[in-house]
Amino acid sequence: MMMGEVTNIPELISLGRRHGKSAVQVAPRWLIQRGVVVIPKSVSTAGIQSNADLFDFELSEEEMVRISHLEKGRRLGPDPDTFNFW
Repeated sequence: MMMGEVTNIPELISLGRRHGKSAVQVAPRWLIQRGVVVIPKSVSTAGIQSNADLFDFELSEEEMVRISHLEKGRRLGPDPDTFNFW
C-alpha cells in the first residue's frame, strides 16, 4: 500500500462498510489495535473529525488477519529513518 491508495483497497472498503466507517478509518484502527502509535494528518474539519472517530468500533481477530495479509512491503508514508524533518 502507498499513500493515497487506502481508499482503493476493496478489503478495507468492505470492512469499513461493515463497521459504518471509511477505509481511511479502518487502516489506522488496525494499527491502533496492533499497538502502533498513529499520528493522523488532515487540514479539513471533516478529516480531523474522521481521524478522531476511531474508538467506537473494534476489528475482530479475523478482520485483523485479513488486513495483515494485504501487506505488499510498501509504506503508506515517508520512511522515518530517511525523512528530513528540518
